[in-house]
Amino acid sequence: MCIGLILGLLGGGGSILSIPILVYLFQVDAVYASAYSLFIVGTTSLVGTIPKYKEQLVNIKTGFQFGIPSILTIFTTRRWIVPAIPDVIWQTDSVVITKRLLLLGLFAVLMVLASISMIRGRQEFKSDERPYAAFFIVLEGILIGFLTGLVGAGGGFLIIPALVLLTGLTFKAAVGTSLFIIAVNSLTGFLGDVMNYHIDWKFLLLITALAVAGVLIGSRLSHKISSAKLRKAFGWLVLVMGCWILFHEIVLV
Repeated sequence: MCIGLILGLLGGGGSILSIPILVYLFQVDAVYASAYSLFIVGTTSLVGTIPKYKEQLVNIKTGFQFGIPSILTIFTTRRWIVPAIPDVIWQTDSVVITKRLLLLGLFAVLMVLASISMIRGRQEFKSDERPYAAFFIVLEGILIGFLTGLVGAGGGFLIIPALVLLTGLTFKAAVGTSLFIIAVNSLTGFLGDVMNYHIDWKFLLLITALAVAGVLIGSRLSHKISSAKLRKAFGWLVLVMGCWILFHEIVLV
């Protein structure tokens, strides 16, 4: 329910909770956790998109500009690139870099970097102030599709800053559009996993059902909180969780 609540309030960040919960609480393998996270976050985001669309907070045109290149990239990444990564990538007498460390470490670094622009509250660009905005949206879509596929994150913590800075959308409109993009990206990526792994559907559907309940609650609560406060809260949540994952994987493991 916390996963859904964060998605409903912030339009992203579901994977920030889902991956650590699956890995550290339920002891799910990092690769399987990234796959399960795609389904949980994708399904929950799809449900969360419906009330946002009714409130005209989903920019479909921008969603497709962003989503189509992401779909192609994420499916390719989950279907062929992730399974090709060896369990032990590099090893010396004192240092071992595993597939788990690569995926979770990259995930955490991206979280920390993405949090900075949201906490600082950079000035938003209007779409007509950025003559190559459409090009940057497509390019960002490809990049986020690859990163989403690699680490199993919905990508909201990267998508929202990009939408705010590149398109001039308000934060709440970026939240709604982000949910739409995340739903399409995540469920497409999960299709690649279904072909590669055995899925524990009973476990997965139970967590997803609870997350869906959370996103409906979060969507209602979002009306009572200002965009500026939501943006700051989103940034700090991403920063704290990113630092915690890095500390756990590098120091404690």
